[in-house]
Amino acid sequence: MVNDFVKIKCADCGNEQVTFSKAATTVTCNVCGATLVKPKGGKADIKGEVVEVYN
Repeated sequence: MVNDFVKIKCADCGNEQVTFSKAATTVTCNVCGATLVKPKGGKADIKGEVVEVYN
């Protein structure tokens, strides 16, 4: 999962959205506002469940 886009499922509301695996900014859920991804100096710290990986 290097330099890929990933579909992440929000643990709070179940919404699924696509983001970059090396996100440079915090990504929040578009529905409930929960944090899905936090930057971590390279590979992002993914808080939700990875549903699908797009190469």
